[in-house]
Amino acid sequence: MSDHIVRAYDKELDLLGRKIAEMGGIAEKMLADAMDALIDFDADLARKTVLVDARLDLLQREIEENAIMTIARRQPMAVDLRDIVAAIRISADLERVGDLAKNIAKRAIIIAAEARVPRAIIGLKSMHESAALSLKDVLDAYAHRDVERARSVWTRDAELDALEDSVFRDLLTFMMEDPRNISFCTHLLFCSKNIERIGDHATNIAETVVYLVTGEALPMDRPKGRSFSSESLSI
Repeated sequence: MSDHIVRAYDKELDLLGRKIAEMGGIAEKMLADAMDALIDFDADLARKTVLVDARLDLLQREIEENAIMTIARRQPMAVDLRDIVAAIRISADLERVGDLAKNIAKRAIIIAAEARVPRAIIGLKSMHESAALSLKDVLDAYAHRDVERARSVWTRDAELDALEDSVFRDLLTFMMEDPRNISFCTHLLFCSKNIERIGDHATNIAETVVYLVTGEALPMDRPKGRSFSSESLSI
């Protein structure tokens, strides 16, 4: 390739990286705002958070279109092709993180006027802290091509699973204490599942980062931290 083509190619890859960084920043803020809205029963903040999701959707489409055009024009090989494939994968995971944060915000709108058992949200705060840290760390791992940091996020997924189990038990207890809590706590169960899935998407990104840098896949079986699962609720 001529120097001109190489420079143009580098710009295309850099653009993908910058769009991923923008998506990551938006997804992180959406999660933080959705949880603040839930914890503070702030319906206005929740509504604003829901509206932000459209920007993430647009960015994902732009990344996919740019990536496909780059593959068609440059026919990349080896690590360059992995770079483009990684951008497509990560953008899809970040778009889903935004969807899940939006779902939490929608639940926050519904329960804002009820606020029956504020202490029931304490466990969700711990889950949020764990998921938010994993998301931040894995985005940093992608930006710096840091395999060890990505592996650390992958390993930590078990901690979030264990926290979800604890929240599940607590919410069941609140519902058994007073049937009037059932509706409120059921919304929180959906929120806890959304946070756990955000952790799963952070783990997906960690796997992509390892593949991007090394060309190797992490084991299919992820670390597990739960003794039983709320999956039976089909949340």
